[in-house]
Amino acid sequence: MSGLVLKLGPHERVLINGAVIENGEKRSRLSVITPGANILRLRDAIRPDQATTPVRRVCYMAQLVLSGDADAEEMRMSTLRAIEQLSQVLTDADSRALLAQASRALLEDQHYAVLRSLRGLLPREERLLAAGTR
Repeated sequence: MSGLVLKLGPHERVLINGAVIENGEKRSRLSVITPGANILRLRDAIRPDQATTPVRRVCYMAQLVLSGDADAEEMRMSTLRAIEQLSQVLTDADSRALLAQASRALLEDQHYAVLRSLRGLLPREERLLAAGTR
């Protein structure tokens, strides 16, 4: 048995196929076995007004598919182009590995994995932007 394992804290909310689910009083662990289920932790969600940097914008694109607000097929090419643009700027080995993971996951319609890989770039982007404003 494989699939995504969600570990939820008390009262944590998660969006699963368009339905908001709230955990109870205690920590819990859920195994999502259905392939292709769209899942988004609401604590990880990026609001439209927060998609203000290149990496955050691409994360937001993946998030729109997970939330059901965009069609996966329609978003595939624009998301791939955006990942390619990021790869032209983020040229270190770690960033390239995360971008390659995101691309592979996108081609396999694994949008949660796309978002997880791209989120790994957020601290790096933040450091680069902070260094650029000095």
